[in-house]
Amino acid sequence: MAPEPETDLNQELEPLRQPSVWHYIAVLPTWIAAAVLFVLMFMTFADVILRSALDNPIEYASELTRIFLAIIVFASLPLVSWKGGHIVVDLMDPLFSRRMGQLRDIVIDLVCGVILFWPAKRVLDLAERARDFGDVTEYMGFPQFIIGWFIAAFTALTAVVFVLRGLARIFYPDKVRG
Repeated sequence: MAPEPETDLNQELEPLRQPSVWHYIAVLPTWIAAAVLFVLMFMTFADVILRSALDNPIEYASELTRIFLAIIVFASLPLVSWKGGHIVVDLMDPLFSRRMGQLRDIVIDLVCGVILFWPAKRVLDLAERARDFGDVTEYMGFPQFIIGWFIAAFTALTAVVFVLRGLARIFYPDKVRG
């Protein structure tokens, strides 16, 4: 009896393969955003209960909400950008051939990546200014530059992701979704 081809064995073992370290690095910010979202939900629930039942709201809730929302949005941006999960309006798609549509998507990804470096640099400048002035949040006294650094870092990472996505569309077009 002839042995079965190796491809069948590879197909059987595929679900058992452990993700690479790059997979964990890629999804870590999303897990951080999910954890922060859970904390935000719990804090909002506790704030409503404390406000309604005991007339004693959480003093820092508004500041924490702003900080948590910044973490959720900017931590999610790189992976959403890589997967092409942005909202897309495709009103002009019928006007483009398949090849021209691919070229348009390459240009959009590369231009978005290059342009995003400017806001990343600008937010970093503003964060450094806040650090120099010693700016802190109103109630908690949390240094504002830390959140600025976080936003700048993840905006820059998103810019890199867009550039890599544009290059992947050029060199590996069948591997890029969206």
